[in-house]
Amino acid sequence: MESARAADPPPPTQVTTPAGQKGGAGQTPGMPSPSEQHRLPPDSSTRHTLELPGRTLSFVATAGSIRLFDDKGEPQADIAYTSYQLDGTDRGTRPVTFFFNGGPGSSSAWLQLGNAGPWRLPINADEVTPSTFPEVRPNAETWLDFTDLVFLDPVGTGYSRFVATGDDVRKRLYSVEGDVNSLALVVRRWLEKHDRLLSPKYIAGESYGGIRGPKVVRQLQLRQGIGVKGLIMVSPLFDYSAHRSLLQYVARLPSYVATRREAEGPVNRADLADVEAYARGEFLVDLIKGQADKEATTRLADKSAALTGIDQAVSRRLAGRFELPEFRREFDRKNGKLIGNYDASVRGLDPYPESDFHLSGDPSSDTLLAPLTSATVDLLARKLNWRPDGPYELLNDTVRRAWDFGRSPPESLSELRQILATDRNMKLLVAHGLFDLVTPYFGSQIVLDQLPPFASTPRVKLVVFPGGHMFYSREASRRAFRAEAEAMMK
Repeated sequence: MESARAADPPPPTQVTTPAGQKGGAGQTPGMPSPSEQHRLPPDSSTRHTLELPGRTLSFVATAGSIRLFDDKGEPQADIAYTSYQLDGTDRGTRPVTFFFNGGPGSSSAWLQLGNAGPWRLPINADEVTPSTFPEVRPNAETWLDFTDLVFLDPVGTGYSRFVATGDDVRKRLYSVEGDVNSLALVVRRWLEKHDRLLSPKYIAGESYGGIRGPKVVRQLQLRQGIGVKGLIMVSPLFDYSAHRSLLQYVARLPSYVATRREAEGPVNRADLADVEAYARGEFLVDLIKGQADKEATTRLADKSAALTGIDQAVSRRLAGRFELPEFRREFDRKNGKLIGNYDASVRGLDPYPESDFHLSGDPSSDTLLAPLTSATVDLLARKLNWRPDGPYELLNDTVRRAWDFGRSPPESLSELRQILATDRNMKLLVAHGLFDLVTPYFGSQIVLDQLPPFASTPRVKLVVFPGGHMFYSREASRRAFRAEAEAMMK
């Protein structure tokens, strides 16, 4: 939203009409204006002390919002945030990290309660069901030890909401550029609001955050006067066009094979060196030859079947090119199980085991929606004393359906090159899970390999952990990821 401005929400006001005059259209005397009817409650700051293994953390938590205005000064939207600031630190040198998830249409609860916040809800999809008790517990792997934390919910997610009633604001903010511009504004305004302009700043984004992240940093550099020291990408997608090209099969093959090998025992990225070499080499060569070359196609199909465990006849029928729905169903069809999109190591019952086309939801993510939503609402209301009305939108499909991706598939590689070239001290940390089929780790490896030499290690680092899209649901992976983030900020 190019012309938007951000400001603190002023105290609620009443629109009244002088005696003897009628109210405006649709209003009666004393009725709040439309923007006031949709207002979020005032910010709430609370103090907490958390006992964790080997240390005690005392901090201030703030749940609140920042209002966006258009260039005419009309209110547009309230963007909700939750922040945690450690007591007794020098705010000029203390890092602060801004988090957002992806979707589009996802709130930041996943990263807050699954990974970095001071409280955590176990979200291992192997164990969680919709009826899991949704109470949070202290998070031993919180990042609060080494950075203050700000979790942002783009409009339409969490409690963030439009206050303008027209369609124009929705069209602007439900778009690639409007979304990026609004988030950059909110970051700057939060820094001003909390006197943190001098602090070292980091941006962390998950999934579609791979599009948002580099673009937000670029906007902060160029339009908001804010420098960012580091960008942390969690299971990112940097280029949507990769999903439409032959490279999608190259990118997913190592994760397909990791899924099979994990079923036989623990696996890490080093165990997939042979598969990565094959994907870059013979697999890609045979893939490019196309199905007109029957010998190459048969060779590719048979090798893919041997590596993934998919039935050879099925692999030949599909020419060794496994689309996600096909792989999910065929991998464990004999046991009537579907594997997860977001974590292929998770198995769920197939409600249509006899069908070739009916698919259920995702057993690696759908089970988390109810407990994570309840836990977030309870945390905000009971611990942080912030109680907005209306529903909390953990994952809002309306946003995704309304999203304007532009005339061509969105990508952030252009901004990634620019921000790394503009600031030679800036670092990039990219983290993935081995069993993520939605944004496979090898896709990011292919992207990062194309960057110029100035973006080499140690400035740019890719780390891959056992787990899926939310690899941080596994304790060992969460702990290792935390160590990588802490090292980046030293």
